[in-house]
Amino acid sequence: MKKIGFIGIGKLGLDCAEVMAEKHTVRGYDIYPRISDTVKVCSIDELVNESEWIFIAVPTPHAEGYDGSVPSSHMTPKDFGHDAVIDAINKVNQHAKTSKKVVLISTVLPGTTRSKFITLLDPKHQFLYNPYLIAMGSVKWDMANPEMVIIGTEDGELTGIAGELIELYKTIMANDPRYEIGTWDECEAIKIFYNTYISAKVGIVNMIQDFAMKIGNINVDVVTNALARSTMRLQGPKYMTAGMGDAGACHPRDNIALRWLAEHYEVGYDLFDTIMHAREIQAKNLGQFLVEQSKKTGLPIVIHGKAYKPDVEYCIGSYSTLVGHYVKEAGFPVVYVDPLADNQDEVVAEVAGPAVFLWAHNRKITYEYTGEQKDTQAYCDIKPGSIIVDPWRKLASTPEYQVVHYGNTRGQ
Repeated sequence: MKKIGFIGIGKLGLDCAEVMAEKHTVRGYDIYPRISDTVKVCSIDELVNESEWIFIAVPTPHAEGYDGSVPSSHMTPKDFGHDAVIDAINKVNQHAKTSKKVVLISTVLPGTTRSKFITLLDPKHQFLYNPYLIAMGSVKWDMANPEMVIIGTEDGELTGIAGELIELYKTIMANDPRYEIGTWDECEAIKIFYNTYISAKVGIVNMIQDFAMKIGNINVDVVTNALARSTMRLQGPKYMTAGMGDAGACHPRDNIALRWLAEHYEVGYDLFDTIMHAREIQAKNLGQFLVEQSKKTGLPIVIHGKAYKPDVEYCIGSYSTLVGHYVKEAGFPVVYVDPLADNQDEVVAEVAGPAVFLWAHNRKITYEYTGEQKDTQAYCDIKPGSIIVDPWRKLASTPEYQVVHYGNTRGQ
């Protein structure tokens, strides 16, 4: 059993630490009070001096308004914030009496470790950059079943500590992932372009959805399913279901941050601005469709799910609130139903009468890759006479309410 410490045991770090604790002795430290049955929450001094491996899992936040939950493509590009990482490095330097193996898992832009972090770390410590491919709502599953493990070293070689980290991960893996070794800079790029590639895929399939709504006689799923099965020149089926736009605490903000990087290095174009602008227009189109339904029926607009995906409380980067922004911009009020949303403004527990619902959450589509098959249950009582706009095209109409499959205009 290895002695492991996690600096940062918040919404992502704690679950990761608890997976490690299934096989190893794990201590955790956070600036906020935390509770765990398997991770020993302790002082920073105890964590540093009682751990051989120290994982830094602190946030690298964007400035307010840069998470993608409201329009941001018109805003000045900005880099991530690095204060928490720098503080964690300083804490290791301050408390460590012996050499430690320090592993940074936080997302940063390419070039950041070499230019901002490594010069701060006491040379007696060894360092790796090791970003995770994990997502809220399935962190523990993702941690033990990664598509790949990304490990960055100074020169990109698999030597010494990198090999030791691979052996450590082998003790917790439920699958047999591949291990991608590169320089710090290459691994920073692998992580952030992995995220932004997803944003581009989602943007493309939702563009097809927009065309389906404009042209008619098109079921977007017929088109995207054909593309998803085209593995010779294209990609696999993941993120090939049109629906709500890319969302969350990582993907939108990573695209926003890469706008800053493109400007900083004067590459001459900004693909990421285009991706984010398309995401916003797609949300606006969906919002306008809700408004049209409300105008025709006189029913209020309700968004079913405010958090950025089901089973999590976080509204950071929420596509639901982005759609809601455009509904309100058109002069129509909007309320949300979501039992978990951390931002409770405009959230209601029940809807008094019939309404136009946007079915924003779909558990099965979101978590199907983990083996989860359970569908989203209604967060409130859907009153007779309601209209449900389903961008996932999975619900069926009933005698009590009508379902509109957004993106399928065959016969509509």
